[in-house]
Amino acid sequence: MIIKGLTDEDFVNYKKPAMFIATSKCSFKCEKECGVTGMCQNHPLATAPKIALPDKKIVERFLSNDISEAIVFGGLEPLDQFDELFSLIKEFREKTNADIVVYTGYNENEIQEQVEKLKQFENVIIKFGRYIPNQTPHYDELLGIELASDNQYAKRIS
Repeated sequence: MIIKGLTDEDFVNYKKPAMFIATSKCSFKCEKECGVTGMCQNHPLATAPKIALPDKKIVERFLSNDISEAIVFGGLEPLDQFDELFSLIKEFREKTNADIVVYTGYNENEIQEQVEKLKQFENVIIKFGRYIPNQTPHYDELLGIELASDNQYAKRIS
């Protein structure tokens, strides 16, 4: 998978310690809709170098870590590189049943086809909704963290 970064032990994006994978693509739809360039917390990732890591290597790295209990995809927009995301999730599912969390700025109705494809894998959670500036953060029970915009929510799809 082509990524922008990988953190072996992340304690910020999910209620369990997780491997965090920053994906490499994004259309910056959130910024375009609100008309504010650079407001996305992930905007600096756009200029970060791309890293090509084989799926097997990422899975081996996760399995060799005794701390991380989940996998979180975020960073830019995981669903903008859906084929790579799907391939890596498939590889994870061959070796582990750990929770997989996908952060997306898409609304649920925009990605029904992708969600249906991901439902074949157990323990997949998707955080839906664009970032909207100046919203009151709210606690999401499923993720166990605060989300930045009141239109954002997580849902276990499988």
